[in-house]
Amino acid sequence: MIQLLSGALILAYAVAALHFLKFWRRTEERLFLHFAIAFWLFALNQLVSSVPVVTDETSGYEYLLRVVGFLIILIAIANKNLASPARRRE
Repeated sequence: MIQLLSGALILAYAVAALHFLKFWRRTEERLFLHFAIAFWLFALNQLVSSVPVVTDETSGYEYLLRVVGFLIILIAIANKNLASPARRRE
């Protein structure tokens, strides 16, 4: 059952990434590209953490992908909010 839910979560992250990629191609807004990259990292993180070949469960290095994804989202939002008013309309 856990494998089924893990696969469904990977698929959901991939679908969200594809939607953000579609929005980026339509509008060329960098925020959507950053969100797409972050969701691809979330999908990769879920894939890596669901593989049962983890040697040490206390290390947690596979969750660094998730941290990087959230950092990308935070930086993208900050860049969008701190941009000049002329650039925000683009």
